[in-house]
Amino acid sequence: MEQYETERLSAAQLAAMRRSLTNGRGALSRRSLLRVSGAGALAVGGAGILSGCGIPPAKRESGAADSDDHSDKEKQLTFSNWTEYMDTSEDGKSRPTLEAFTKRTGIKVKYTEDINDNVEFFGKIQPQLAAGQDTGRDLINVTDWLAARIIRLGWAQKLDPSLLPHAYANLSSQFRTVDWDPGRAYSYPWTGIPCVIAYNAKATGGRKVDSVTQLLDDPALGGRVGFLTEMRDTIGMTLLDMGKDPGRFTDADYDAAVGRLQKGVDKKQIRRFTGNDYTADLAKGDIAACLAWAGDVIQLQADNPDIKYAIPAAGYVTATDNLLVPAEARHRKNATRLIDYYYELPVAAQLAAYINYVCPVAGVGAELAKIDPDLAKNPLIIPDEAMAAKSHSFRSLSSKEETAYEEKFAKLIGA
Repeated sequence: MEQYETERLSAAQLAAMRRSLTNGRGALSRRSLLRVSGAGALAVGGAGILSGCGIPPAKRESGAADSDDHSDKEKQLTFSNWTEYMDTSEDGKSRPTLEAFTKRTGIKVKYTEDINDNVEFFGKIQPQLAAGQDTGRDLINVTDWLAARIIRLGWAQKLDPSLLPHAYANLSSQFRTVDWDPGRAYSYPWTGIPCVIAYNAKATGGRKVDSVTQLLDDPALGGRVGFLTEMRDTIGMTLLDMGKDPGRFTDADYDAAVGRLQKGVDKKQIRRFTGNDYTADLAKGDIAACLAWAGDVIQLQADNPDIKYAIPAAGYVTATDNLLVPAEARHRKNATRLIDYYYELPVAAQLAAYINYVCPVAGVGAELAKIDPDLAKNPLIIPDEAMAAKSHSFRSLSSKEETAYEEKFAKLIGA
């Protein structure tokens, strides 16, 4: 008989997810801010689903067995992705890279943009995963923390490395090592989402802002500084500034980071903690400098030349969205071939040119330059070696750690 492990979300964890879905990382649009308007409703619905059943409610100690694969006989697969996260033709009627994949392989892709946020989507597929049933999807794209949970619970298929020659060869070194999926046995990143420092040069009097220390201690910025309501980004960037690695920190390190931020709150250096609603205040100059997501910076710079960004010398935190094949997927081989296809350089360039997030495919620059030379030069899309070397991932948390950390963070930000 299989053994199961119950793991429910605490009130602090659910509150953090609601913040994320309303205007935080979970509400980030892929390529635009279109998703923000509907995120609040999804936050309530998605969190409600999961507060009732727990996330996740059970663990298969034995892990996921390979499902019977029907790829050779059924030339098809179903791919669930986020809104505006796939290249589209100018008239919006076709998806060029997917059509080219079908033309080459004969594999038809049923592509659906039915992921609006991680929690709400997990609420759809969790019952089937827990019951050992096919979710009806062969490939999904979820953010790193949820990918980690799915893998840990044995609800993802192990990928066949023989079908991933391009992915294995071309995966950027920046994304090769993650503690929740050693060796990328179950996942490959779709995009990276960096947290950087953004500032309005007009509001700072032309002065560059390039460190968390400056955000917290520069009196010239007093009352005009923003930090994020995403715990992993705000704490992670603060840990780096303190000389600590977000991938290898202790409880004491975490408490020290919270204490340092609390001082910024107490002396009113920090104006407020925000989701991506910081963009309007930054553009107006009400916030002079803040932690920001790179995708927002690219969009803001298109309309406002005063918006600048900096990569701290101490480093920065990068999250990822990741491709997984769910347990019991009917077309595992076909899905794995599609993963590998998006690591071919011309295909990766075409995708990056459309969605404008960090491309996890090394060596894509020359191909992207053929499409848009400016994008190929943008380190927020293709980090150079120096920038990539400064990227850090926030380590995986146990349920106990996440509960304790989110409770402390909620108190800090007044949530």
